[in-house]
Amino acid sequence: MKKIVVKFGGSNLRQPQDIDRVINVVQTYNRPLVLVVSAFYGITNALIACVQSAKEGAGTKAALADSRDYTQTLRALKKEILEANIADPKHRAETEKALGLRLDQLERYLTGIHCIGDVPTFVNDAILSYGERLSSLLLTEVLLSRGIKAREALPEDIGLITDGVFGNSACDFTASTASVAQALNGDEIIVVPGFYGVDRDGKTTLFGRGGSDYSAASIARCIGAESLDVWKDVDGFLSADPGSVGAPRSIAQLNYLEAAELSYFGAKILHPRTVEPLFDQDIPIRILNITKPERGLQPYTVINAERTVTRDVVKSVSATDDVAILKLHGPGVGFKPGILAQVTNTLDQHDINIKSVLTAQTAINILLARDHLEAAYAAVAEHHVGGVVEVSKDDQVAIVAVVGDGVLHASGVGNGSDNSNGKGSAIASRALSAALAGGARVNLAAAGASEVAAYMLVHQEDKKLALQLVHAEFFGA
Repeated sequence: MKKIVVKFGGSNLRQPQDIDRVINVVQTYNRPLVLVVSAFYGITNALIACVQSAKEGAGTKAALADSRDYTQTLRALKKEILEANIADPKHRAETEKALGLRLDQLERYLTGIHCIGDVPTFVNDAILSYGERLSSLLLTEVLLSRGIKAREALPEDIGLITDGVFGNSACDFTASTASVAQALNGDEIIVVPGFYGVDRDGKTTLFGRGGSDYSAASIARCIGAESLDVWKDVDGFLSADPGSVGAPRSIAQLNYLEAAELSYFGAKILHPRTVEPLFDQDIPIRILNITKPERGLQPYTVINAERTVTRDVVKSVSATDDVAILKLHGPGVGFKPGILAQVTNTLDQHDINIKSVLTAQTAINILLARDHLEAAYAAVAEHHVGGVVEVSKDDQVAIVAVVGDGVLHASGVGNGSDNSNGKGSAIASRALSAALAGGARVNLAAAGASEVAAYMLVHQEDKKLALQLVHAEFFGA
């Protein structure tokens, strides 16, 4: 029987009592599982801050004391969780000792930063993986304390091999599949820390922020899982962020492309890369809500290969302000060969990812993650690209996107209209018209880069307004 890979994120692990919810879910399955777990909520952010503090204060007694204070805080937190979840004093003491050994390792890494005054990339990745390493050990021991047969399996022990890119690696499935499948075979609950794998030299490499989803999907591919079940504290994918619109609709089914684009354009349900390992494997992703135990194992949203064009085409409207524009100005930048190639090569050399590119005769607009803008601006300005007379930057923007199979080709022009015939970008036009008519300030609009999505860039402070206007256009609320 194929196994199910079950992923629990940090939103499921906020308080010591949240462990009970996780245990109840595991018992509901009543079958062997592979559990992939994130760090407890806020731990990774705290580790990032701790690394930065240690780096900035390298060699100072105050910074060293801060690092030790943080590891002591972690020890206290884990002890609190153990006391709330493991009744047997002997088992609790043994688990506390095992957690202490991992925290000792973390403290040694942090102390090393002070000694060398720098944070090598492999050290940074190793440190940030400790939130997940602590979660997996703790959850395994709690399962055992409840009489559930379980074992922990670390990525370095199961052979989850990556391409070796620190900070944003990808799984090497050729190197990983056989070893992972063999290591995760068995009739017990197997708990794997998410977020990281190891390169061929055994060094920890992270799958990027939020990468535990990608970890789980990679493992699901390696073992040929029945499904990847992702437990959240929300009702799956919705027609919009419930914090922005009053009554968003639940989405029962998405195809892989739609889910990827929604995640890319701001939906927080999945990491944007989650579908990559599963896209050609016919392994469904099921989104369930851990706060609704009455639903049992019934998912709110199923993501699979099925392509369905709904009557109104658009399935969801999403938004993000994690975007900025790097603009290259010049009278012929859109015509002169080689300019874009030079710029993209320069950005690649600085490990800066491009989200999208929109060109005109006198300007090239490059969309980037907000925190990459300054580095990108400096790199391009220093490179002195021929034909570019000015480089400007704008971080006061946000993206609003409409997503749904058929967005690129549907021709509907109003609510309830017949979308079955014709071609063009009528859906994108409706979205743009709705935003402009309602007073949202739009900088740019684009359709055609994806067959299931179209988007516009608006002033950052108009993000919520534009989202509401576009959602009302397609969903009437």
